[in-house]
Amino acid sequence: MQSELNFSKHYIGGAWVTSNGADSIDVTNPATEEVIGRVPAGTASDVDAAVAAAQAALPAWSALSPSERATWLRTAHDALASRAEEIGTIISQEMGMPVKPAADWQVGLPVFNLENYAKLGETFKFEGRTIGNSLVVREPIGVVGAIAPWNYPLHQMVLKASPALISGCTFVGKPSEIAPLSTLKFAEILHEIGFPAGVFNIVCGYGVPVGEAIASHPGIDMVSFTGSTRAGTRVAELASASVKRVALELGGKSANVILDDADLELAVTDGVAKCFQNSGQTCSALTRMLVPREKLAEVEALAAKVAANFVVGDPADPSTELGPLVSAVQLDRVRRYIDQGVAEGARLVEGGSDPYEGPGYYARPTVFSDVSPAMTIAREEIFGPVLVLIGYDDEDDAVRIANDSEYGLAAGVWSADPERALAVAKRIRAGQIEVNGGTYNPAAPFGGYKKSGIGREAGEFGLEEFLEVKSIQR
Repeated sequence: MQSELNFSKHYIGGAWVTSNGADSIDVTNPATEEVIGRVPAGTASDVDAAVAAAQAALPAWSALSPSERATWLRTAHDALASRAEEIGTIISQEMGMPVKPAADWQVGLPVFNLENYAKLGETFKFEGRTIGNSLVVREPIGVVGAIAPWNYPLHQMVLKASPALISGCTFVGKPSEIAPLSTLKFAEILHEIGFPAGVFNIVCGYGVPVGEAIASHPGIDMVSFTGSTRAGTRVAELASASVKRVALELGGKSANVILDDADLELAVTDGVAKCFQNSGQTCSALTRMLVPREKLAEVEALAAKVAANFVVGDPADPSTELGPLVSAVQLDRVRRYIDQGVAEGARLVEGGSDPYEGPGYYARPTVFSDVSPAMTIAREEIFGPVLVLIGYDDEDDAVRIANDSEYGLAAGVWSADPERALAVAKRIRAGQIEVNGGTYNPAAPFGGYKKSGIGREAGEFGLEEFLEVKSIQR
């Protein structure tokens, strides 16, 4: 048994504030199924209080120079970096990622973004170019509402907060009720460093009422949401009534195109890992592996071997590569998809829906072959460690299959000829494409085409989402 980490209050106006609601939400460790913490189940009136605090803080915060705001972000960066191991452990316990990658990715990315946006605050041209007799300037959009997911809980909150804050906006965030503890620890860190009151506010709770209150609130000038396409559609619908700006980072069903001249062992090994990262609970996971039809049997054998060798187990064990799914609901969802794949005629070559013994929401690393592009498991986002292998006839057929999706978040291309791979990458309608396993760049724009979202996060493009453009004629 571990001690519980309880936050009985929201963080509003630079203080810990009692919720107007009487209920609380249990936070469960998905590896043990034990309650590890509790947070308040907020109300729409809690959102009202947070928005009022953000509005009150906006004039003074936006009046600071970008360099002054950058100093605050650097202070937050240093404080978070000094507690990376502690926060990584909390994230591992609340959502199940093994503890080392939780520290490296789930905390490392927020640390990077705080520093990167501090730098951008000092180099970005807020007062832009002159066009004829007009001076074009960029100004903060105002109060930003943010709704973050459970799969990368702190990263996604900080990825929204950092550009919003450096641009001069104030912030009201709602963490996922499934994994809120790391965000509240971050609020605790900001409080300890004396971050200006009302600039950063957190209200815990469920999507209804808290998320919907943020999306529809007339005092919020922009809402940034990361989550499912279904929920994102609802956020956009609610936001439209007040004509606020909306940024949506939604689902994906990303294709990984292995061309006929690629090193199969290298491409398949990397591709399986990219599919299974965070137990498959990654929106940009490369879940569709497209391979030359004549090489399908060879790819099957390689993928099955790689999947079978993944170490599944306790996230606290340094040897674990694949932790549990985040909840019983998510595990049931993944198992249903696996059963549906079998029912529709896909061939299971590794894994399956059989449960593991003992506690924890663990899914088996699973590989399907003989998958047609029309099958459910080839079209819908599963959000678990499930890879589908799809054969193609030629390069044009591979591109057609890759683009035959309502999503367009990410993709991969493998070839012995980098220029050929680049040419194919340019034909795929997706927002972020890696060539021959290209390293993820957290400063590059991230976002999708089609139903994968609206707008971009990260780096300079992410900063621009939080700015209004004004032209001053002289």
